[in-house]
Order: sequence, then C-alpha cells, then structure tokens
Amino acid sequence: MRIALGLSYSGTGYEGWQSQLSGNTIQDQLEKALGKFAALPIRTLCAGRTDAGVHGLMQVVHFDTELQRELPSWVRGVNAFLPRDIAVQWAREVPDEFHCRGSAISRRYAYVLLESPVRPSVEAGRVGWVYRDMDEAAIRAAIVHLIGEHDFSSFRAAQCQAKSPVKNIARIDVSRQGPYWRFEFEANAFLHHMIRNIMGCLVAVGQGAQAAGWINEVIAARNRDAAAPTFSPDGLYFLGPRYEAHFGLPERTPAYDWLT
Repeated sequence: MRIALGLSYSGTGYEGWQSQLSGNTIQDQLEKALGKFAALPIRTLCAGRTDAGVHGLMQVVHFDTELQRELPSWVRGVNAFLPRDIAVQWAREVPDEFHCRGSAISRRYAYVLLESPVRPSVEAGRVGWVYRDMDEAAIRAAIVHLIGEHDFSSFRAAQCQAKSPVKNIARIDVSRQGPYWRFEFEANAFLHHMIRNIMGCLVAVGQGAQAAGWINEVIAARNRDAAAPTFSPDGLYFLGPRYEAHFGLPERTPAYDWLT
C-alpha cells in the first residue's frame, strides 16, 4: 500500500528537508515519528527538497507500507511523535504508480518580504527583509522577462543536481499589503536556490540598483556570477506541488489559506 502525506513545517530550526548525519532535518524528524507510530522503519520521498530555513506549507511525501491503519490515524498518530513545528495535515492512499516528485505537474513557492527601516522581530525567520523602498512597477517589468522556458543557469546553485537548467516558469504573481510583499512562483520545476537567486535580482531592480531589462542580461549570461547574491531563506515557503486530478490530492492546505 502506498500512502501520501501532506506535511507543514517551520524550517527555521532545521537543516532543510534531506536527511543528514546530525538528524536535524525535516525528513529525519518525520521518519523517526513514522517509525515510532508504525513500530518499524519507514523511508519517505518528498515532492521538493527545501533548504535550511525554508518553510513548507504542503510538502507531499509518499512511502510504502504493509501496515493497515485508518487514514486519520496516520495524521493524529504520527503528529503525536513530531516536534511542535512539524505537522501532518492529511493522509491519502494513492495508487502504486503515484510518485510524489515524478507525478507532480508543477510546483509552487511563495516569498514573503518585509520592507521596513527596522528589521523584523516577531516575524524573524518567517519573512525576508529589505530596508530600502522598492518600486513595484519596476519589479513587475522585470518579472515579464522571467516568464516562460529559459536556461536558468545564472540562478542555479553550484551544488544543484538537476539534469537540466532549462525550466518553465508559468507565473510569478506579486502583491503588497502595507509593508509586506508577497511573491508567488509556479513552474514545472525549480533549480537549487533558483527562487532565492531570482529574489535577489528582483530586489536589486526594485531598489533601483539595476534596470528591469538587466534580467534579460542575467538570463543570457548563463553564469551564476551575473546575478545578484542569493537572498535569505527566511521568507520562502513551499506551497506544494500540483498533480493530475485523478490522484485526488489537495492542492492547498486549508489551515494556511491566509498564505496559500
């Protein structure tokens, strides 16, 4: 039997998703909790590995098990063994051909940014921060150049393991409420650090350090040195993957409708 789980977490205190010798990752914590609940080892795969400090609102994982439990038990039972900043939101039985990563038709992230002369306090670790004013029109003009299929090598981390740097960004939406900016990204897939590197470039344009058309030059360079420095992970949220409707999996986590 193959089970899919929807997982939410604060990434602030963890070394990212992928298991590490330290044991201080989201995958390590989830698999430890699953092992305690099931009384046997369970290995998981995820839809999108997140970096240290990056949050997940609907990380989707799957695993195979012979253990027979009611689906709500996979939620409540596993949550009983998880730290308070990680929680299973839902559980579904899925067909054997489902793969949380391979079956995804797109992935979505949001970046929340505070524009303020004073650094964040209550929101520390939950938002990125800029202290200079930003020009929304300039940012929107820059975003146009990023939409569509491009070679995103200039936005790719050196340690990225993706087979190809060519990705297709379907949309980037930007909105603002008071001092808070929200950027939402959707693409077929993302490179390692791709969104944080794009955010660094959008901030540079928004603050007037670069013109909107500079984004084209960065893309054309296909060289990481051409882009802005990698932006903070603090405000980055994995909103989750999208799947074909026949799998019957949620696209949003209702508890986080305010952000997703």
